[in-house]
Amino acid sequence: MFTLLDREKKKKTIYQEMTGSGMSRRQFLKLCATIAAVLGLDFSQTDRVVQAMEREEKLPFIWLHYQDCTGCSESFIRSSHPTAGDLLLNYISLNYHENLTAAAGEATERAKKETMEKYKGKYILAVEGSIPRDEFFIAGGRTAAEQVREAAANAGAIVAIGSCATHGGIAAAHPNPTGAMRLQDVIPDKTVIQVPGCPPISEVMAGVVVHYITFGTLPELDHRGRPKAFYSQRIHDTCNRRAYFDAGLFVESFDDENAKNGYCLYKVGCKGPTTYNSCAQLRWNGGISFPIQSGNPCIGCSEENFWDNGPFFTRQAHLPGLSKPLNPDQVGAIAVGAAVAGVAVHATATAISKKRTNNTVDREEKKGENMHV
Repeated sequence: MFTLLDREKKKKTIYQEMTGSGMSRRQFLKLCATIAAVLGLDFSQTDRVVQAMEREEKLPFIWLHYQDCTGCSESFIRSSHPTAGDLLLNYISLNYHENLTAAAGEATERAKKETMEKYKGKYILAVEGSIPRDEFFIAGGRTAAEQVREAAANAGAIVAIGSCATHGGIAAAHPNPTGAMRLQDVIPDKTVIQVPGCPPISEVMAGVVVHYITFGTLPELDHRGRPKAFYSQRIHDTCNRRAYFDAGLFVESFDDENAKNGYCLYKVGCKGPTTYNSCAQLRWNGGISFPIQSGNPCIGCSEENFWDNGPFFTRQAHLPGLSKPLNPDQVGAIAVGAAVAGVAVHATATAISKKRTNNTVDREEKKGENMHV
């Protein structure tokens, strides 16, 4: 029988896989530059991506599913930078995925076991969905927690894909009847890359994978275990409607004239000021749009317990980072006041600087005259 180990004997580098499938050298270099940009790397570091692609073999991947809707996998295969085809065919060897692998039953279980044995410390483990209590999941005589611990024991990197795996997800909503747990709770002694979102942006997931291939290490993580390259800014800070927020122009209801004009959605419940993600930068469906741009408030799906932080379309009590509540109606006036104050300060600073410059010139001229005498 043709096994995973037989297939691995013919394994090529990622670059060989790409050129073998018809990609030109020029197309390869262009793709590497795109990947570097997605990872937030300086253009000068593109060579590191190129060298990694020329040197490394396809990365073994084990993807486990538990309490989920498969939305994260759906998002993953819609990546455009790099494309899903690039990821599945060139970058990774998807040795186990209940929905995407062609084989089924014993053949897939055998492939998973062979991967864990042959590639100790090298394969990536991705977990989609929350982990239920033992009595709610038994497959092959084993619980979800037992399967996760076995697969995590020798993984080179572990990724929690989506808010169900990072925070418990919808299944963990009150009263949490299945005892849904996040992945980190099942393997507390392991470093888990947290990629929250319902679902996460496909390019974020692809970026994590390619970073590991390129550098052989985990990406830089924040205090919550999220990749800093993608979760370091609030959606509010890079939102295309931010100018309207600063000007105090808000949508009051979804069918009013302000909504038609594309004003800020804060008053109808937008959670952008409290949500960290790259939605406003990377956007969805090949960079076409994201919820706020299309007229729907951010529901904060990448933040902890977002499902219980509703109702979704109700205005928040106050803005984050402020010691006391602030009426959004006041934001425009405050912004104008700050702008006027800023102009005054700038003008004063310019006048002082100009005076200092003139004094310096006068001193130099007098010094020159004395030397000439």
